[in-house]
Amino acid sequence: MKRILLGILTLFLLLSAISLDVSAAKKSAKLSKEDIATMSDTVDNLTKKIYGRTLLSPQDNEELIGIKIKLDNQMLMAANPALAPLYFKTGNIYKLRGMKAEAIDCYQTILENFADTALAPKSRAALEELGVKVAAPTQEGEEESSDEGI
Repeated sequence: MKRILLGILTLFLLLSAISLDVSAAKKSAKLSKEDIATMSDTVDNLTKKIYGRTLLSPQDNEELIGIKIKLDNQMLMAANPALAPLYFKTGNIYKLRGMKAEAIDCYQTILENFADTALAPKSRAALEELGVKVAAPTQEGEEESSDEGI
């Protein structure tokens, strides 16, 4: 009987801890317009440093990693089209630094979540430039119309 009560109590505490972590993650993952603007400014400054052939400091690297983590956390909650430019600019920074896997991840996020934005074709071109084979999306209407003509 003690084992059952202890097991139930342990399960209850575990579920309580998980729900607190999830609610805290939801609160911290929501990005305000000010957060997005701040991240955009930081990414722009990092881009200027790279184009100016300046080495990024450890703090710059931490900021870049922090921005990517915040973007990914936000994408877990909901896709916000305001994030597409940040993903694209962050992908460009990674590409310019020779960090191919991270750049590919940023560009693919745009294609998967923001395919209807103006950055999707640019992301597709950047992926192809990085040697990633990108399949053109097929639309259901095109397949149906081609079947009707047969």
